[in-house]
Amino acid sequence: MTMTALDKWYGYMKSHDTAVLWELLHPDAVFESPVVHTPQRGRDITFKYLASAEKVLGGPGFKYVGEWRNDTGAVLEFENEIEGIKINGVDIITFSADDRIVHFKVMVRPLKGMNLLHRLMGEQLAQATKA
Repeated sequence: MTMTALDKWYGYMKSHDTAVLWELLHPDAVFESPVVHTPQRGRDITFKYLASAEKVLGGPGFKYVGEWRNDTGAVLEFENEIEGIKINGVDIITFSADDRIVHFKVMVRPLKGMNLLHRLMGEQLAQATKA
């Protein structure tokens, strides 16, 4: 992994530019949610989940507080507070040789925070489907 792939992810989180996200995702990207049992496969569904998550979780107060890297990916620890609930989690991202996201796994704690995100993500995904 070159620095560019991770830099592009950070750039997306800062800019909220979904065109950047779309270009960053590999056509065969896989997304693993903390609340959906099965992996979501393909760029379209991965894009939908990540764009929705950025709207729900990536607002004011969102920050990455830790970062661990290897040659093909990174683990990014994040924090935010939503509706008075402090949420802590990690994004586990794997990049392809051509600097695209091929696998994205999210883990969240505490349970109260995960339940809140489940509700808010359901609402956001329903809105995205109508649009």
